Amino acid sequence: AVESAKGKYAHMLFNELFEDYSNALRPVEDTDKVLNVTLQITLSQIKDMDERNQILSAYLWIRQSWYDAYLRWDKDKYDGLDSIRIPSNLVWRPDIVLYNKADDDFSEPVNTNVVLRYDGKITWDAPAITKSSCVVDVSYFPFDSQQCNLTFGSWTYNGNQVDLINSLDSGDLSDFIEDVEWEIHGMPAVKNVITYGCCSEPYPDVTFTLILKRKSSFYIFNLLLPCILISFLAPLGFYLPADSGEKVSLGVTVLLALTVFQLMVAEIMPPSENVPLIGKYYIATMTMITASTALTIIIMNLHHCGSEAKPVPQWAKVVILDYMSKIFFVYDVGENCTSPKREKEEECRLEGDDGGQRRHKEVRSPLSTRNDDCNLKEKLNGNWNKSYGVHGENVNCCSCYKMLIKNIEYIANCVRDHKANRAKGIEWKKVAKVMDRFFMWIFFIMVFFMSVLIIGKAA
Repeated sequence: AVESAKGKYAHMLFNELFEDYSNALRPVEDTDKVLNVTLQITLSQIKDMDERNQILSAYLWIRQSWYDAYLRWDKDKYDGLDSIRIPSNLVWRPDIVLYNKADDDFSEPVNTNVVLRYDGKITWDAPAITKSSCVVDVSYFPFDSQQCNLTFGSWTYNGNQVDLINSLDSGDLSDFIEDVEWEIHGMPAVKNVITYGCCSEPYPDVTFTLILKRKSSFYIFNLLLPCILISFLAPLGFYLPADSGEKVSLGVTVLLALTVFQLMVAEIMPPSENVPLIGKYYIATMTMITASTALTIIIMNLHHCGSEAKPVPQWAKVVILDYMSKIFFVYDVGENCTSPKREKEEECRLEGDDGGQRRHKEVRSPLSTRNDDCNLKEKLNGNWNKSYGVHGENVNCCSCYKMLIKNIEYIANCVRDHKANRAKGIEWKKVAKVMDRFFMWIFFIMVFFMSVLIIGKAA
C-alpha cells in the first residue's frame, strides 16, 4: 500500500512538473544568470591506444549535475518524495562534448535516466566510449610515457551562459580496470577559459590529462631481446675460419634478420620525425653489422694473399705480428690452444738437430761417393785404354758432375724460393687472423655497451 501511494504521488508529480515544461531553453529564471554545470569523469577502461593513428579509445563514465529552476517541488506535498528518475531526453541537458574527438560517429549521447531531486538538482550519469586524438611521442619506445588530453566543454553556450566547474581536482580512477599494456599514473583536471578568434565571449572547458606509462615487458621479450641475441652473432663472424666460406653469409643473414624486426617496429610507430629508441638501436646495430661485413671482406682479401703479393710491411710485422698477436693470443696458422707453442718449438728444435745431422751426412756422403766414383772411373778408363789401345785426352773424372751440381743448385734455389713465398703467404694469413680477433673484441664491446644503454633506459 505504501509503494502504491508513492507511485501515485510520483505520477502526479511528473504530470505537474512537465505540464508546461520545455527542454529547449536554458532552465534559469533570469536569462542573464549563469548556469553552473559540475563535471566529473570516471575512467573505467583503456580500450586501445593506436600509436600509428594517434588515437586513444577509452571507456568513461561522465557525470554532469546542474540545477533546473523549473523542476522543483515541495516533498512534503508529495508524501516525502524527494527524487525521481526520468529519461534524460525529457529535461534540458548541457551540450557538453569532447573537443578533441577523433571518432567518425557523431551519434547522440546515451539516453540514460537522470536523477531529479526536489530542489531542482539534476544528476546525469552517462557511459561513453570516446576516441580522442592524442599526440604520441615515441622517442623512448618501448620505455615511453604518454600524456593524452580529454577536453570537455559546451559547444554553443559561452561562459556567460553555462560555466563548467570541476567536481574533483582529477579524474576518478577508483573503478579503473587494469590494462595489460599501460599503467595509469594520474589524471589531473584543469579548467581553462579561452577566448576564440571568432567570438568575444569566453568559453570555459575542463581538460583531463591522462598520464600513461607503457609496460615494456612484452616488447623487451619480443622485439628487443631477440635483436640483442642476434647482434652478438655479428662479432662471431670474425672468429669463423676464413676457409669455411661462410663469413660473409653470416653477416648478411644477421642483417636480414634485423631488417625484419625493423619493419615490425615501423608498422607500429607513426611516420613521424621522432625515431623510437628501439629503432635507433636497430639502425645502430645494422650499421655495425654492415661495417663488420665490409671489414670481413677486406680481411679475407688479406688472408688469400698468395706468393705473388708484396711482403708484409715492417711496421705490420712489429705491430700486428709481434705485439697484437700476443695481446689477442693468436697462434701461428695451423696452431691452436691444444698444441702449446713451447712444445712445438721443442719439437722443431729436435727435428732441426736431427735434420742437420742428416743433412751433414747427406753432404759428406755424396763427396766421398764422388771421389770413389772418380777413382773408379780413372781405373776403368786406364784399363780401357790399355786393353783397347785408345789414346787421347785424359777425361776428367769430375767434369761429368758439374752439370749435375748446377741442376741440384737450381732445384735448391727453387725450393728455397718456394719456402720463402709460402712463408710470405703464411705471414699474410696470420695478419688476417690477428685483425679478425682484434675486430671481434671491438665489436663485442660495442654490442655490449649498446645493449646496456638500451636496457638502462628502462630503469
